[in-house]
Order: sequence, then C-alpha cells, then structure tokens
Amino acid sequence: MNTYLQQSLQQHFGFSQFRTGQQQVIEKLVNGQSSLAIFPTGSGKSLCYQFTALQLPHITLVISPLLALMKDQLAYLEKVNIKAASIDSTLTHEQMKQVMTDARNGDLKILMISVERFKNERFRQFISQIKISMMVVDEAHCISEWGHNFRPDYLKLPQYREQLNIPLVLLLTATATRKVKFDMASRFAIDPQNIVQTGFYRDNLKLQVLATAEQDKSLRLIELVRQQEGAGIVYVTLQQTAEKIAAHLSKNGINALAYHAGMVDEQRQACQNSFMDNKVDVVVATIAFGMGVDKSNIRFVIHYDLPKSIENYSQEIGRAGRDGQPSNCITLANLDGLTTVENFVYGDTPELTSLAAVTDDIKQNSTNGLWECQINQLSTASNIRQLPLKTLLVQLELMDVLSAKYAYYADFKYKFNVDQQVFIDKFEGERRIFIEHILNATSFKKIWGTLDINLLQTNYQCDRARVVSAMDYFAEQGVISLETKKITDVYQVVNLGDVEQLNQQLFDYFSHKSKKEISRIATMIRFFELDSCLSYQLARYFDDMNAPEHCGQCSVCLGQPAKLAISQIFEWPQDELIITAVNQLIQQGDAKGYQISLPLACHFLAGLTAPWLTKLQARKISGYGICQHHRYQHIEQKLNSLTTQFLRSLS
Repeated sequence: MNTYLQQSLQQHFGFSQFRTGQQQVIEKLVNGQSSLAIFPTGSGKSLCYQFTALQLPHITLVISPLLALMKDQLAYLEKVNIKAASIDSTLTHEQMKQVMTDARNGDLKILMISVERFKNERFRQFISQIKISMMVVDEAHCISEWGHNFRPDYLKLPQYREQLNIPLVLLLTATATRKVKFDMASRFAIDPQNIVQTGFYRDNLKLQVLATAEQDKSLRLIELVRQQEGAGIVYVTLQQTAEKIAAHLSKNGINALAYHAGMVDEQRQACQNSFMDNKVDVVVATIAFGMGVDKSNIRFVIHYDLPKSIENYSQEIGRAGRDGQPSNCITLANLDGLTTVENFVYGDTPELTSLAAVTDDIKQNSTNGLWECQINQLSTASNIRQLPLKTLLVQLELMDVLSAKYAYYADFKYKFNVDQQVFIDKFEGERRIFIEHILNATSFKKIWGTLDINLLQTNYQCDRARVVSAMDYFAEQGVISLETKKITDVYQVVNLGDVEQLNQQLFDYFSHKSKKEISRIATMIRFFELDSCLSYQLARYFDDMNAPEHCGQCSVCLGQPAKLAISQIFEWPQDELIITAVNQLIQQGDAKGYQISLPLACHFLAGLTAPWLTKLQARKISGYGICQHHRYQHIEQKLNSLTTQFLRSLS
C-alpha cells in the first residue's frame, strides 16, 4: 500500500513524499474509515481529499464555505489533470448544464459546492441521482456551535450525508479546540482514533503584542509597515476604519487598498486580485477578507484593532508565511476597542419578543402540520438578523419542535427559447396533458411567465418533484430559460408545546451564547497579556501539547509582555441629546408601524444594525451611534434611567 501511494503521489501530483499526517489520513479513507484532519494552515489538508478522490469509484463531494476557496482549488486540480468542477452562482446556463452532464456520466472526480446549495430543490433533485463516494467538509469547525465562524446550515450536513447515502466523510480544519474537535467528530460518528492532528504550532510566525494607546496607533502602524518586507494584511473591526486607514497608508506612500463587506462585489474582487497579483502591497480589511486568500508570500499580518476571539486571531495570523518563510504577526493592543467587539455580540442577540414573533408565526401559519418561511421576510417580521435567525431555526430542530422537510422556490419564472406550439407538439398522451397544464398554470407578461405550482397541483394531480424535474430538463435542453427565486423552507411542526416556556428556553439559549462570546473575548485579552510564551500558549489552546515551551521570538520570549489599558475615556452625551435621538427613533417607528423597544433603542445608540433599524433608515436619524464608545449594558442602564423623559415609555 505504501509503495503504491508513493508512486501515485508522484504520478498525479509530482511530489516525492507526503507531508506529515497526509498519508495517515489517506490510508484511513481508502480503508473505508471516515476521518477528521486537523493540520496547520498551509500544510496540505486539501491533498488528503484530492488524492483519495482518485482512489474512489464515484464522485467526491466537497463542501466549501467560500467561492474563492473553490476557485483556487479548481485551478490547482486543472493543473494536475484531475477532472473537477463546482456548481455555483457564477456559472452560465451552458456551464451548469455541462457540469451536471459530466457528473451524471461519471466524468467528474470532484464536485465542489457551498453548504447553501443544499437548500436549492433543483440541486437536491440532481444530486440525489449521482453516486457519491465521499463527502468532504472544508473549514469543518463551522459545524460546531462551540467554535468560531459557526454556520447553522453546516449542522444539516450529517442529515444530508444520510439522505444521499454517502459512505465516507472527511472533515478538514486548521483551528479546533479540544471541545470543538470532539463535537465535530461526534456529529459524523467519526471514531476518535480516526482524528489525525499534526499540531498547530508554526515556528516561522513571530507573534508580537504591542500595548499601544489608541491615539498612537496610526503613527505606529506607518512605522511598522515601513519596517516590513513584502505583502501584508492589516485587520480592523469596522468598515469605515478600513477606508480611513487605507487612505492614511496611501497618503504616507504605502500602496494600500481597503476591503470590507460594504463594498460591491466588483470592488472586493478587484482589490483581492490586485493583492494576489502583487499590484498592491497592503490590504486593510475587516474579517470579510481572508478565508479565500491563498497567497503564500504574505510577510506580515497586523491587527490594528482587537480580533473577535483567539480563534479569529489564529485564523487571521495563519494567512501569513504559508511559504514557510519568517513572517510577523503584530497586534496593536489596548482595551479601547473592547466595547466595539463586545457590542457586536449583543447585536446578534434576539429579544424575547422577537423570539415570540417567530414561534407565534409557526403557531398561526401552520397548515396540516407544515410551516413555511422565507428567511428575508421572517427576519424583517421578527427583527432578528439572518444569522441568529438561522441559528434559531436549527435550535428548534434540535429541540424537536420542527423537522426540516424540504425547501422550494416560491418563484419559477421562465421564457421560451423556441416556438411554444412546436414544443408542445413534440409530446403525446399524458405527457402532453402535463405540459399543457404547466402552461395553463403560468401567467405570462409579454415574454416571461410565472408558474404557479400550487395552482398546477390543484388542477392536475402531480408531485412537485416532477414539476421541478421537468422544468430543469427543459432548461437543460435549452427549450426555456429558467429563473428561480425566493427560497421557501418547509418544516414539519413536531411539537410546539408550551410556547411561553419555549420562548424562554430560546431566550436563555441566546443569552448563554452571548455570555459565552463575551467570555471568549475576555479569554483573548488574557492571552494578549500573558507573561509566558505566546506561541506555546496558543498551541495549547488548540490542543497541541507538542509545541516548545519557549519559541524564543514572540514578544514575551523577548522580554516584552504586554499590559493593556484604556487610553481614551469617553464622556456620555448629554441626556437631552440621548432623549432627542431616541424620541426621533420612536416617531419614525410610529410612522412606519414599528414599536421601538428598549433593546432596539440601545442598538440604535450603540450604532448596531437590526432589520427594523434598516427599514427605518436609522443611520440617517440624528443621534445614531452617539453612544458607540460605551458598553451595551451601560447604555441599557442609561436608557432605563431616562425612560420617564421620553415621549412614551419604551416597550
């Protein structure tokens, strides 16, 4: 086996030997044992599935969290002549058709998708017809509620694996604490002995924590960047900070660009391309930048603002030095930014009334035990941001309140690319009647028509799956152009039980989650203030007990432990300003039918977002964010003391 694997490695990938851990993982997989691989960033996790895919009879399905990651992997697989493709939003109709044909014909070894693709009923219809040998979950820590970057949709992957009868699973990550590691493995019934962990420690990364007063950071940043060689990333918390600091660097002769989620896709892509092509030296970015950036020669990562957690910190510094060359990871640290990081946590914590709005919707709008929802609409109706709302729906599944049945598109729009009557005349008997009923259930406006599937099913007894399959087939054949919109999730209501008690349980869950996140931030601050080797302690945090106790190059080992302090004290705005601001918000809410609660007013004053604040265009209201430098709990206390002075009490 070993000789064969070595020969195959050389033949297909041009490598003379495996890196640490790779062969161990591959041997487990080819022997039919699912595995979890925890390797440091840049140490060759991807080869584990790429190599194994060649040994398996059917397709390997790879779930990747970012389109950029997929594109990088596909470009590499093309170089080594491994037939691979992705199904994603960038494909044209013809490209999509070709990928699906190749998959059906067994011409693909690897198919890459995002986890959200499973919500697409057209995709599920297609993938259920394909034989799959292995499911690979990249950035698998996203599946664990105990980890960072938790994505609720990932919790469904074990269920999808079971439905598709996939015999083998490989989970890949670089960052997992002991708790997260075993949580991931247990969700896919991976035996602990099939967890392969090669270590977290990277000796080419020099970790430095520099205690820096807020007012000194921009000058210190210029000095530090000028001392560095090569390309680098500067991480900030806020979008406006990214713009400001990029402009500041450019003004001082440093070739820098900003990158954040508020930019249009074309701007972000242009920025990333310039960085990858060495046309720009420094990207000043929020956490929106990074996971899809596989640039080997990043020589430095500077945290201008505090990261969100140790996990985020480790992932962000992990982008440096992937070529194995020495690289600097510097944090300009003080406690001033602590408020901003903490307040983001409260921004994602739903109110009890918002949770009640969701459970009430389930109760009032269930038909024959089924409840349908569209995330966008439910988010606005309940005033819960989309990520926590998805988390809430997954929790209701885990609590056996709901059971996900399927998802479908509410809107099926199509136009004919051929003569309609010529198309109909190709069919006879029942198939022709079926086609005619589809047309009768379609409302055409000039060229495009909207298919009412409910009307079709009322007038002609047929499965929805048959309709979707037929429309897909016609689109694949080029007979029609098909557009699908508004994903609707359908759930079986298993047992709502005592709704008030359920709401309280959910509120307690999110409150506990918030406390856990706040605790995670406190743990990060303690890490930055350690008086023992930072590299050693970081490795231990991620369950790597083999790192050296003294790296000899971090700021602590060099005799410069950091002691962080608050460098700016912010006075409260005058009470009258706060009262005026909140009164304006209340008036705006009254005008548009939104009742303003105390937590929502706190969000407004803290400069946080919420669906209702977006609807009310709160950023345009004078006073938005006037308390952003104060902790959320203190804003809440302040408002409680002032409510008697508002036009009316906050709800």
